[in-house]
Amino acid sequence: MAPVVYLISGAGRGIGLALVAQLSSCENAIVFAGARNPAAAEALQLLENQHPGKVYLVKLTSADESDNEAAVAKIKETAGRLDVVIANAGHSDNYVPAAEVPIEGMRKHFEVNALGPLVLFQSTWPLLKASTDHPKFFTITSELGGIPYGPSIPWPAIAYGVSKAAANWITAKLYFENPRLIAFPIHPGVVNTDMAIAAAKIEPLFAAVPKITPEESAKGIVKVVEAATRREDGPKFLTWDGGVMPW
Repeated sequence: MAPVVYLISGAGRGIGLALVAQLSSCENAIVFAGARNPAAAEALQLLENQHPGKVYLVKLTSADESDNEAAVAKIKETAGRLDVVIANAGHSDNYVPAAEVPIEGMRKHFEVNALGPLVLFQSTWPLLKASTDHPKFFTITSELGGIPYGPSIPWPAIAYGVSKAAANWITAKLYFENPRLIAFPIHPGVVNTDMAIAAAKIEPLFAAVPKITPEESAKGIVKVVEAATRREDGPKFLTWDGGVMPW
């Protein structure tokens, strides 16, 4: 059986790193791990050394078109195709109310969290089309991107929430535009990542929310990704534990 070829963006830490570690233990997987600065991604370097021919570290910056194209060229040379892409790279800061949020902060979130997955899809689509099965494209988003649920959560994270709502819309549109493609946004749970730790220091309400580990989230996400199929009733906003969230 041919191996399943994955690309994970934002793989240098947190959920992305846990996804690479989880997939590296799967017998039938090849994983390309995207990081902005591969030279500093020591954990990924270790995984690449531990799993030669199975884990490949590639330079990949969210929303950087030339960077994405260069990464895809390397993947094409090595594997010839992609079967699964997980757009995991994300950005989160500016924890202030809507009346105070810097517009430049809104732009930064939109660039990384919404345009990032779109640029990644545009770059990887030729290799996804080379998949012999239904190719898969997943965006790691957030419950904060759901409407009306997200805005009702009492955390001042408008920049993050709006950008994740846009990412959800983009992912759903990819599903409808491409009949072979399996595409869903996934809420990874409230995960104890570096971004979450930084947010908790600023926002007491967020600090009090129970969290799961990146490893728990990654294990659930991999199960969801492996089980996902095209649905007759259209795309759904999935959760890491197999559930469905309201859009």
